[in-house]
Amino acid sequence: MQVAFETVDVFTDRRFGGNPLAVVLDAQGLAGEQMQAIAAEFNLAETTFVLPPKDSAHTAEVRIFTPRAEVPFAGHPNIGTAFVLAKRGSIFGRAVGDRIVFEEKAGLVEIDQIKDGASPAGARLKAPQPLAHGEEIAADIVAKACTISEGDIETARHAPCVASCGLSFVLAELTTRSALSAARPRPDVFEQHLKADRATGILLYVRDGRNGVDLQARMFAPLYGVPEDPATGSANVALVGLLAGLRPEADLRLDLRIAQGVDMGRPSLLEATAEKKGGRLSGLWIGGRCVPVMRGTIEV
Repeated sequence: MQVAFETVDVFTDRRFGGNPLAVVLDAQGLAGEQMQAIAAEFNLAETTFVLPPKDSAHTAEVRIFTPRAEVPFAGHPNIGTAFVLAKRGSIFGRAVGDRIVFEEKAGLVEIDQIKDGASPAGARLKAPQPLAHGEEIAADIVAKACTISEGDIETARHAPCVASCGLSFVLAELTTRSALSAARPRPDVFEQHLKADRATGILLYVRDGRNGVDLQARMFAPLYGVPEDPATGSANVALVGLLAGLRPEADLRLDLRIAQGVDMGRPSLLEATAEKKGGRLSGLWIGGRCVPVMRGTIEV
């Protein structure tokens, strides 16, 4: 049995930048164990598996695997999969429209295409779940997990905390760009204090208005087989929601340009938006551009 796949670089406008993704185009007939084995073989942050939708009103069912585990939702896999299907023009005998809806374990993920003229150039998704603001995490634990000092963590606006729009992350602000650059994940500390069922990983960020971006970020998820992720849409869409919620305005649209992957040589640009109405978050979005890289078949 042969199964077709494509790879794409996500949150970038140039090949071999951004976050690479493998998309298995027709996963019918594959068991979950086979999907996990294929994801481990690709050894990318995530691999997606496209299946016919359970509801014909939707585009497809999509399952997402890291090298070690299936996850209910993730940002760059949705953006990249939508881009691949839009470039192909059809899936399971039906045309792919400008509005794409994926069925996932976290719920329905609504995605709009980004185009250059008539050509697909990327995608923008709406978070499938409202922002859930979870427990605070002690700054010393975050510091140890990321090999930085406790003084490198900025707590004036918020303490390190767990937040989720379908996938949980620890979000922590740092004081300087140099502290962000110096960070390194320590799997032993993650295993002791931040097990995979507590949070997928830690997103560190710093406010940085240089080079046309608002924030610089890095994300570590060693227990999921992702020592560092070049771009993490699911964490950054939660971050823009957290930051919008902290603002005093009752009605607000917050647009952020977030650079990630710079320190690992895979620069990515994520465009995040939060809308707040009447003091409550009404919508969260993340998007970016994509470029195709490879295609081939898997022997199963």
